[in-house]
Amino acid sequence: MTVASAELEMLVRREHANPHGVLGAHPSEAGVTVRALRPAASGITVELDDGSTVELAQIHPGGVFEGVIEGAQLPLHYRLRVDYGAAGSFTIEDPYAFLPTLGEIDLYLIGEGRHEELYQRLGAHVREHQGVGGTAFAVWAPAARAVSVIGDFNSWDGRLHAMRSLGSGGIWELFLPDVEPGARYKYEILTADRELTLKADPFAQETERPPKTASVVFQPHHAWSTQDSEWIAQRREQLPLGRPLSIYEVHLGSWRLNSLQDNRSLTYLELADELSAYAVDMGFTHVELLPVMAHPFSGSWGYQVTGYFAPTPRWGSPDDLRQFVDRMHSRGVGVILDWVPAHFPRDEFALARFDGTALYEHVDPRRGAHPDWGTLVFNYGRHEVRNFLISNALFWLREYHVDGIRVDAVASMLYLDYSRRAGEWVPNQFGGREDLDAVAFLKELNEVLYGHEPGIISAAEESTAWPGVSRPTYLGGLGFGFKWNMGWMHDTLAYFQQDPIYRRFHHHELTFSLVYAFSENFILPLSHDEVVHGKGSLYSKMPGDPWQKLANLRALYAYMWAHPGKQLLFMGGELAQPAEWSHERSLDWHLLERPEHAGIQALVRDLNHLYQAEPALWELDADPAGFWWLEPNDADSNVLAFARASRDGARVVVFVANLSPVPRFGYRLGLPRPQRWREVLNTDSSFYGGSDVGNLGGVQPEPIPWHGQPVSAAVTLPPLAAIWLAPDE
Repeated sequence: MTVASAELEMLVRREHANPHGVLGAHPSEAGVTVRALRPAASGITVELDDGSTVELAQIHPGGVFEGVIEGAQLPLHYRLRVDYGAAGSFTIEDPYAFLPTLGEIDLYLIGEGRHEELYQRLGAHVREHQGVGGTAFAVWAPAARAVSVIGDFNSWDGRLHAMRSLGSGGIWELFLPDVEPGARYKYEILTADRELTLKADPFAQETERPPKTASVVFQPHHAWSTQDSEWIAQRREQLPLGRPLSIYEVHLGSWRLNSLQDNRSLTYLELADELSAYAVDMGFTHVELLPVMAHPFSGSWGYQVTGYFAPTPRWGSPDDLRQFVDRMHSRGVGVILDWVPAHFPRDEFALARFDGTALYEHVDPRRGAHPDWGTLVFNYGRHEVRNFLISNALFWLREYHVDGIRVDAVASMLYLDYSRRAGEWVPNQFGGREDLDAVAFLKELNEVLYGHEPGIISAAEESTAWPGVSRPTYLGGLGFGFKWNMGWMHDTLAYFQQDPIYRRFHHHELTFSLVYAFSENFILPLSHDEVVHGKGSLYSKMPGDPWQKLANLRALYAYMWAHPGKQLLFMGGELAQPAEWSHERSLDWHLLERPEHAGIQALVRDLNHLYQAEPALWELDADPAGFWWLEPNDADSNVLAFARASRDGARVVVFVANLSPVPRFGYRLGLPRPQRWREVLNTDSSFYGGSDVGNLGGVQPEPIPWHGQPVSAAVTLPPLAAIWLAPDE
């Protein structure tokens, strides 16, 4: 077999799309011809399994060597001994002696954008191939002229390991023998404009710690516990909507610092013990983590992702994060991850213009650039991009056993004119402002997630009135399981920030949420977004002196936990932390030395445990049959009251709040049942830091109809406080 000089030139210039067609072993009239490319080598020898050797001759000054093994036939196993003269020699398996590691079915599914296990095919995977151990590399770069793997194993020399194109789908592949876990690597891409760029692997499952940017070959070794297996099996049998769901939102790097070791952040393994124990003690059913996917800038809190399939190495290894999830599950706590498919940063080493073209993003900046965040927007109209994102969501659910995702910034995905002025956006094909590609992507995402991983949570942070966010796609919805109730958050905080003397004019900011409370499956969020960027902490938002601030905060939490919908509280809220949250320092745990702040923590703990034990507060969160007003209109007294019921009606809880600083004695409250009602919660209890105004443990109703109820009682309402009442069994 004779190779044209033009092909050799392309090979040496790194422009050959099929180096395997020239290099490696090929049949010839005399036997088998072997070619190898090793720039700067003084000689190459083929070593056969029978001990015989064949010297290769240099046929191109760029380092191409060739020789014939006479009488041999394919398949043929051999090794190459490469001699660098005074620098020494070493023996290697020839990477160009191996068949592709992706099959036709893989390429077909990738081409269709339907490969749900894409993360098992693209990227770097340690495996045995044709009886030889090594790592299989594959990357999508359809506009590239050539792609090479560079790394620790080849002195970062792109001439040594050129990849082959597997056809029009744009996949490049190479199996590198003897490359082991821990090896650092990147892709060297020759663009259509003949520019060389170095890119991290979009599918890398481990990365270097910032500011370094290389990908790392990874092979998982974590063995999941029996408790985790039982948790997953139970999860598949239960629907989150009809279960208690109280979420503790956490930024892992600043939850608590290790004061014994230079105030560094806790590791995944340390958090596995400490955060799980804390969540159990506090009664939270789930923790939600601000994005743990690899990101170069810590100040983004994880919302500008460069490594979608790799956890940030700041706090440990990928297996350490698996152990974190395992430990959470063994203690009965679920794990939700914030997930960011709305945008990605412009870092040159990552996804931006990956193959020299707008590959993952839109080419038109009116669609491909986000004006607020300086980031790029995914091109949801490209099926390969949708496949990348959907397989990524499945990856975290399957490979890390997490219990759900919270999709960040959904509103920015849904609207073409989001944060854009006139002339800065392109209407859709019907002239509208809706991003139809993003809508189709979100529907497909949720159909796949719920179709393959029953029992998981898919929640949308969506701040507009888009209809049916948490309704099934077959009913025209987006298919999410839950939607963050941003309207409730905004109105509730706006009310509580008012001085009580003015609250009478804002009373229905608290009641308005019940107009739409059952239109979606809501989560009530007091998230990190409300305690950053100069907004102050929840404590600092409350009016009045320190006692009143704490009293208002206690009433707010009791209202939130009783309101229809699931709950989410960002870390630090349970400490009544006066300072705004900063990712650069720990929460102010020292506040718990003060009884008034320890009282807030005790209240949140009791709210969670009472909530979980009371089906009336969670069984019918999305059903109006489980809610009715008792008193929605007493604005002059700053009082509101409502009742919640369980699915079978057997359990009832009454909530009543007095959001004025004046105690109200003998306030007549309608009650749905004639038996004695226990005061199961009083936020004015001295145990929580209150003044101990209350009802001595309960009230006895009288046969006086009131508030549309058959009986009523004269109730004492403590100042700036809320009480929960339940029938005495």
